[in-house]
Amino acid sequence: MYDDILLPVAPGSEANDAVPHAASLAERYDATVHVVSAVDTLAETLRGPQAGAFAERIETAAQNRVETVTAELEAAGVDVVGYVRQGEPADVIEDAITDLGVDIVVMPSHTRSGLRRVLLGSVTEKVVRLSPVPVVTVPIADETPEEAAEAEPETSEDSDEGDGSTEDEA
Repeated sequence: MYDDILLPVAPGSEANDAVPHAASLAERYDATVHVVSAVDTLAETLRGPQAGAFAERIETAAQNRVETVTAELEAAGVDVVGYVRQGEPADVIEDAITDLGVDIVVMPSHTRSGLRRVLLGSVTEKVVRLSPVPVVTVPIADETPEEAAEAEPETSEDSDEGDGSTEDEA
């Protein structure tokens, strides 16, 4: 059913909860996982005196991420191939679907909401809307609950009658 699986990864990203899902599908269907990272270093995107150094860092981060994920999948016994491609992430993913002849895409989806989602957009959303093949989205949080709690001051609505406990502790 699925012979080729596309697994997009972000340059410099440390975690990707979609990796085990892609591995599981690959093992079940004896499929090849194609790990791809998009590097948006186009002249229109990067400007200024530090653009070259910045582009080089992004490309290096993308290559490192692809190598890390491919090594992880190889260690799990999965047939895997890695790529780094130039361009806007949604376009790179769309092109990879066609060029590689993949049967399914497995990718992370940040759990942004509200204004952050509107302002930042969502590569995953674009891919889901435009993909000619099924797309499995794996939710990943932008930050841990502890990080969110540290970043946001507590209000009277958030507290549990002022005793300092949280719902998890109660």
